[in-house]
Amino acid sequence: MNIVVFGSINLDLVTRTHRLPKPGETLAGISFFTASGGKGANQAVAAAKLGMTTWMIGRVGGDSFGQELLESLQQSGVKCDRILIDENTTSGIATIAVEDTGENTIVIVPGANDRVNESDCDRLTDLLPDAAALLLQLEIPLSAVLAAAKKAQDAGVPVILDPAPARELPPELYSLIDIITPNETELSLLTGLAVRDVETAREAITELQKRGVKTAIAKLGGKGVLCARGEEQFFVPAFEVEAVDTVAAGDAFNGALAVAIAQGLSLPEAVRWGAAAGALAVTKPGAQSALPSRLTFEEFLREGKIKT
Repeated sequence: MNIVVFGSINLDLVTRTHRLPKPGETLAGISFFTASGGKGANQAVAAAKLGMTTWMIGRVGGDSFGQELLESLQQSGVKCDRILIDENTTSGIATIAVEDTGENTIVIVPGANDRVNESDCDRLTDLLPDAAALLLQLEIPLSAVLAAAKKAQDAGVPVILDPAPARELPPELYSLIDIITPNETELSLLTGLAVRDVETAREAITELQKRGVKTAIAKLGGKGVLCARGEEQFFVPAFEVEAVDTVAAGDAFNGALAVAIAQGLSLPEAVRWGAAAGALAVTKPGAQSALPSRLTFEEFLREGKIKT
C-alpha cells in the first residue's frame, strides 16, 4: 500500500519576529531562513517520515528553487518521479512571519502550483489501485482538485481533503470527500457558522456531513480534535506541548492520519495519531524540518501528555 498526495510544492521564506506587524507597520525581525514547504509537499513528507511509501504529484518551476524542492522531497523519502518541472514559470513560494507565541501569517505566490490542471491527474491514475488514500489541499486550482477526487472515487480510494487555504468549495466536491479536516477558521468559512469552541464546532461539522462529506474532523488547535462519522461523534484531547511554530501542524495531522488509516487503525486511533503528529510539529520551527520521524513519533505516542 502507498499514499498519494496531489497538491502544492512551495519554498517557504520564513521571518521570525517578536510580534506580527499591524497593517502598514514595519518591524525589525529576529531571524530569517528558507525551508521546503507547500501543503501538498508537507503532507507527503509527513507520511514518508512515518515510514509509508508516499508519492507526490504536482509541479515545480524551471528555476533553482524547483531543484532545491525536489532534492528536499527526495531526501525525506518521498517519490518524486511524477512531479512535473514546468520550464515556463517559477516555483511556488510562501512568505511566512512567525511571532514569539508561534502564531503566523502566510502570503503565497503560487507559481507552478497555479498551473496544475486536469492533465496532471493522469500521472496519478496507475498509482491509485495500490493507494490507501489520496491527500488533497486547496493550494492548486479547484478544477484539478475536483478531477483528482473523481479519479480516486472511481478507483475506490479514500479522499482526505485539507480545505486550506479556506475558500468556498463546489457543491459536487463534498460528496467525493471521505474525510475533511478543517481548522476553526476554515470550518467557519465553509459553513458560515462562527466556530468558537467544541460545541459550535459540533454544529459546523454536522453541516459538512449534510453536504455529503462522510467524515468531518475539526482541528481545534489547543482545544483538541472533534470528529463526526455518521451518527457517531467523538473528541480527542490535545497533547500538552510548548508551541514554537504552528506552520506545519495541520499538514502533520493529515499525513499521520493517512498513515494510520493505511495501517488499518480505527478512526479514533487515527485521529489520535494526527493530533500527536500535529503537536510534535509545533515544537520546532519550519515546515518539513519540523515533521517527526517514526521513532520520535512512537516515543511521543507512548509518553506524550494530553491536556486536562
